[in-house]
Parts: sequence; structure tokens; C-alpha cells
Amino acid sequence: MYFQLRQVILWPRRGGEPRVVKFEPGVVNVISGASKTGKSSVIPIIDYCLGSEKCSIPVGVIRESCSWFGVLVDTLEGQKLIARREPGDLKASGDMLLLEGAEVEPPPVIQEKNQTVDYVKAVLNRLAGLSNLQFEPGSEDRFKSRPSFRDLMAFIFQPQNIVANPDVMFFKADTTEHREKLKTIFPYVLGAISPELLQARHELERIARLLRRKEGELKARQASGASWQREGFAWVRLAIEYGLLPAHTIVPNDWPSIVDLLRTAMQSDAQTATPTLASMDVIMARLTELRAAESKLGMDLNQSRNRLHELRRLDESSDTFRDGLHVQRDRLELSRWIRELSTERPAAVLEPSDAGRSRIDQLCEALEGIELRLRSHPGVTESLGRETLRQREAVDTILADLAAVRQEIRTLEGQSEEARKVTTRGEEISRFLGRLQEALRLYETLDTSSALNEEISALRTRVEDLNKLISEHEIGRKTENALDTIQSISSRLVPQLDGEWPDAPIRLNIQDLTVKVIRGTRDDFLWEIGSGANWLAYHVALTLALQGYFLSKLNHPVPGLLIYDQPSQVYFPTLRAGKALEENLDPEWNNEDVVAVRKVFTLFDRIITKTTGRLQIIVLDHADEEVWGGLDNVHRVEEWRGQGLVPTKWI
Repeated sequence: MYFQLRQVILWPRRGGEPRVVKFEPGVVNVISGASKTGKSSVIPIIDYCLGSEKCSIPVGVIRESCSWFGVLVDTLEGQKLIARREPGDLKASGDMLLLEGAEVEPPPVIQEKNQTVDYVKAVLNRLAGLSNLQFEPGSEDRFKSRPSFRDLMAFIFQPQNIVANPDVMFFKADTTEHREKLKTIFPYVLGAISPELLQARHELERIARLLRRKEGELKARQASGASWQREGFAWVRLAIEYGLLPAHTIVPNDWPSIVDLLRTAMQSDAQTATPTLASMDVIMARLTELRAAESKLGMDLNQSRNRLHELRRLDESSDTFRDGLHVQRDRLELSRWIRELSTERPAAVLEPSDAGRSRIDQLCEALEGIELRLRSHPGVTESLGRETLRQREAVDTILADLAAVRQEIRTLEGQSEEARKVTTRGEEISRFLGRLQEALRLYETLDTSSALNEEISALRTRVEDLNKLISEHEIGRKTENALDTIQSISSRLVPQLDGEWPDAPIRLNIQDLTVKVIRGTRDDFLWEIGSGANWLAYHVALTLALQGYFLSKLNHPVPGLLIYDQPSQVYFPTLRAGKALEENLDPEWNNEDVVAVRKVFTLFDRIITKTTGRLQIIVLDHADEEVWGGLDNVHRVEEWRGQGLVPTKWI
């Protein structure tokens, strides 16, 4: 991914021009300087602007002097200015400024934000072409979440505490969360897991879930079908017993014939299958009459109860209406008193006008109408009361008649066991036909299980195809092939550095996120090897080898950018004798140290030549041009001696 740094910008808290540090694309950019000048703040500033969850910019002068931090980067879409507010007492600020264009000029002052950190992360994810699918569908484990641009920072930054660390190879891999996510994302960045494979994983999860549901449905159908076949023979005999099939019907042994007989039974008339009560004795005939009378009395009882309920509601409404009339009468009573008073003693009150008299007369007429309705209301209430009493008497009469009929039915049924059997036989046949209808419907559903079987077969084929596509064995094979390539690249780089075993190849171990040095029959982890020179050599060789591998892949998401902070720290020289530390003078380097550090810069120079401008390397170091000068692709950005990242006038 083409993503190269052009500027690091600091906006002052108390006004003035922003501090701009400019970088060149496609070369080795070196900032040389003394201690305490802000070199080790550059990586945290860039990381913060690219959306880190926590601001790691050192507290003190830089945080107190700056209001915003920003970076200007070159991309295939043009330049992008990404700035983020200094968080103050917060862990990080969500306020960000994003400006995009062919060329972007940083503003002298940032008045307000125009985006959030989540939006900027989404832009960077899109720019890198990262998949938005999780590594494991449905997982709530943060280590298995979607690949993010933030995860790629592990391959860009080598800060001071990492660049020669025997225990930690990658940026932020010393924390569990970043360490586990880096293990998850490694096959993805190595090309063993592609966005298409992630999509296939999610498709497999969906298909597998659908397959389980279909298989469960088929299993339920098969269980019901087996049970139904076991009962089918008995149901034919019941149909013959109930008269739904002729008495001479022979029960066949084959299942299709059984189904045909049951369908024939379903077409039979239940009434003809039930013996008529008219053919029975006198008791049976009387029972028929009593059943009809019971049914009619039940209907009459329901009708009378409904009428009684409506009368009760009407009576309640009548009382409410009467109370409303009383309220209106009490309010209008005053109009009659005013009219009488103005007629009998006009001088005692304010003489009303003609319009006023007309209005008083209207109110009095309304009062008379209300009094008329109040006088008629008792009649209405009396009528409701009479009708209510009549309906109650009717309900009592019906209840008494119904109780008598039911008592006679119980008496007759108790006297005739045969009558009881005949009266319940029709109900039994009806229930049997209902069960038979449902069973036949289920059987027709089971007949469609062949289509369900075909659907399940197609789903299983799809699952097999997807499993082949996302085969863990295939992912492992591709990962090992990628590691072989990286080992081959790094093995050509190690001899160009100051390592103790230049001919011993190194191999990346993803599980432990470190390298193994292969010496004969033994493999040694990085932490098992001594010497800071070895640690530095293997860090530099591996990070360059990874970038070489990434650049060989078309449209790879990892930015073509490497930033090293003080790689020469393992060769820290001593100061001249007799010079005080606070004088902050440049130390003299031993010739061996100069040669060793220059090897690093020489390798950087060669790598830049081979990558033809697609890789940018930034080095922040104590070493001056005595060490790295004279190399074609090495560019001096600034020298921070007597000055630093933060201008003196800001402090």
C-alpha cells in the first residue's frame, strides 16, 4: 500500500505558526539529534494521529505546548491531512481533522474538528482495502474481530524499546490484546487468508446453520412418519369398526394400500356411519328430544343473559344522564331568578337591555326543557326496571327448565348403557376423523421429504466445497510458503549487518511472535541469544524482509513505511574524558561502532534502491552524518542539536 509520510505538524497551544517537520517520499529520512530533543515522540505522534486508542505522546513539554498533532501523508488517492486534538486529562481525544485533496496545505490554526476518530479509522481501513468480516463468524472475542488498519502498525513502527528488544519483536506486542490480535492477523497479511476466504467462512457458517435446521426438520419428519406407519394398520381396523369402511374390508399388508383405505375412510359420511336414534327404543327417542330441547334452551339462556346485560348498561347510562340534567338545571336556575327580579323590582337591579332580556328568556326556555326531561326520567327508569325484572324472571325460568331437561337426560342415560354408548359414538367418530385428517396431512408432508433431502444434499455439497476452500491445512501450507519466502529474504539481509552468525538463517515464528536462529541442528529463539548487536540485526532484517514480501504482493494492505527509533542505541559510545554530561556534546564514536551502525544505513540505502520509491524509511537517531553521510538514498531531514521538535519559544 502506498502510504508515505510527508509532514509531521504540531499546532501551538498559545498561538503562532505551526511546527512542521518535512519528509521526502521513497528515501531514507534521518532526524539526527541529541537526547531530550523529542526524537522518541515522533512515533507516538504519528500513531496517535492514525487513530490509536490511547495517547502515548510523552507528558510534559510536548503535551503542554501543543493543542493539535497532525500528519500529512501521500496515498494513491492524493494527500490526506490527519490531525487529532491533544487529549488533556483524557486517555485520548475523539476530535479529529481530516482534509483530502491532490495537494493539501495544513491550516495555520485548527478552529474545530470536522471528523471523529471512528470515521478516520474507517477511511484508513477502506484505503488499505481491508475486509470488514470477522476472522471467526459470530465470535465475540476481540482477538478474532475484523482486520483493521490499526493492526498494521505492528509492521511499521520500531520504537526505542522494541528496535533491539530480545523479548518483543513487534510494536505493542508486549500487551496481550495486541499480541493475540497480531497472531490472528498474520496469516491474513501473509496472504494465506484472503478477503474471499473470510467471506467463505461467513458463508459456511450461514450454510451450516441452515443445514442443521433442515436436518432437524427431516429427522422430525422421519420420526413422525415411522410412528404414523406403525399406527396406520390399527387405524384401518378402527375405521371398519366405526362403519367408515365396509365390514368385509380386508386389511392389506402393503403400506400404499393402507394409505388408500384411510383416504377412502376420510371420504365417508360420519352421519351414515352412526346408527340413528330413531331405530332405538323409546328411551333413545326421548333422549333425542331432550338433546334438542337442551340445545334450544341453551340458546335462549344466552340470548336472555345478553339482554339482561344490555339493560344493566342502559340503566347505568340513564343514571349518568339524569345526573347531567341536574347539573344543567342547577346552573340555569339563576336565569329564572334574574328574570323574576328584573320584572318585579326593576330599580333594584341593573336594568337589562332588550338583547339581554332575550338571552335570559332563552336560558329560561332551556331550563324548562331540562325540567321537562327530568320529570319524564322516572318513567324511563320505571320502564327499564320492569323490563329488567321480566328478563331476570325469563332467565330463572330457562335455568329451571334446562336443569329439569339435564336431570331427565342423566336419568335416562343411567337407565340405558346402550344409549350412552350410542350418544358418545358420534363424538368418537368425529374425533377419529379429525386425527385421521391430520395424520394424512402429515403423510403428504412426509411425501415432500424427497425435496427436502435434495435440498439437504445440495447444502452438504456446498459445505464440502467451502471447507475445501477454507481448509486449515491449505492455510497452513500457504503460511509456511510465505514464511519460507521471508526467511529467504532475511537470510540475504543478515550478512549485511553486524550479526554474530551472518550465515545462519532466521525464521519467523508466528505463535511466539519472534524469530528463531537456525544454526546447524539447533534452533534458538531471539531471547536465547546474547548481544544487542544480534537483536538489532534480526529486528532490522525481519522488518525489511516483511516489507519486501508485502511490496511483492499487488495492493497489499500494509503501508510501505518503516520508522526506526534509535537503532544505534546498542552501540552507545562514551563521552570524551573530562566533559560533563550536561554540556550535551556529541560523543566520539569508536571506529567499530561507526562501521556497525553504517551497515544498517547502507542496507537501508540498498533496499530503497531496490524498491524504487515504494518504500519510505524514517530513522530517528543520535548518529550524525559522520555515520550515515554520503549514501545516495539517505536524506537528512533535520538535526536537533541546540533545538528540538518543540520550538524553544513555545516553552
